Amino acid sequence: MKTIYLLRHAKSAGKDTPIADIDRPLSPRGQTDAAAMAAYFAKARIEPALVLCSSARRTRATLEGVLPGLGRKPVAVLEEGLYHADDRALLRRLRELDDSIPTVMLVGHNPAIEDLARSLADGGDVEAQARMAAKFPTGSLAVLKTDVAAWRDLAAGRARLAAFIRPRDLE
Repeated sequence: MKTIYLLRHAKSAGKDTPIADIDRPLSPRGQTDAAAMAAYFAKARIEPALVLCSSARRTRATLEGVLPGLGRKPVAVLEEGLYHADDRALLRRLRELDDSIPTVMLVGHNPAIEDLARSLADGGDVEAQARMAAKFPTGSLAVLKTDVAAWRDLAAGRARLAAFIRPRDLE
């Protein structure tokens, strides 16, 4: 069984700032949300073996914010290709993983993260599905479990949604 954690970056500074999109930092709310998610990760014992993170400043800051909550420190890789990736590109990236990796966290952007979660999920926690269907807010995490033995076999509908946690659920 493989576990996939899809984490949308926390709330960033507004798009109306004169900063290039890739360089937008987290807002104060985003920093607070990342810390809250870190506490949740510690409590839920979320321990990905590998973290793949977009190279954007806000995704890197989100990863830095949640890293203290990840029990054992995972291997974290910044990947420029994740910044503009759509859900199909994210799926291709997951399918390239070494089969010895049991758990992966992807820290990225919408709509790709949300689209990938919806594509992979076929059943699971009904309440989590309803929350995710309503909206996939910044800082939210979808936890997907799949029974594929090889990452290359990961495809649409091959996982179940085990949990969907939004920062506001932790307030």
